Amino acid sequence: MSDQMSDHIENIFLAAFFFPAAAAVLIFFMKYVSAILQARVRLAQDEAYREVATKAAAAQSDIAVALSSFGVTLAEIQSRLVAVEKILKDVG
Repeated sequence: MSDQMSDHIENIFLAAFFFPAAAAVLIFFMKYVSAILQARVRLAQDEAYREVATKAAAAQSDIAVALSSFGVTLAEIQSRLVAVEKILKDVG
């Protein structure tokens, strides 16, 4: 009977040691996985921000080209308007 009692005490001792140790390992593992997932999310966000910044820079460049084109066109229209006004003054 004392042999059985000794086995039960030994099992209780092992369980009392194993479960907290297993819980500590599980908590560490969960924190580690969480840190990895957060790093992946941050990396994905950084990539998305870089892509948005690249697209914005390209759009800004296209807008600058369009605005300079509009400036040239406006100057042509203005010179033609001056010529039309001169013709109208000469006729009138």
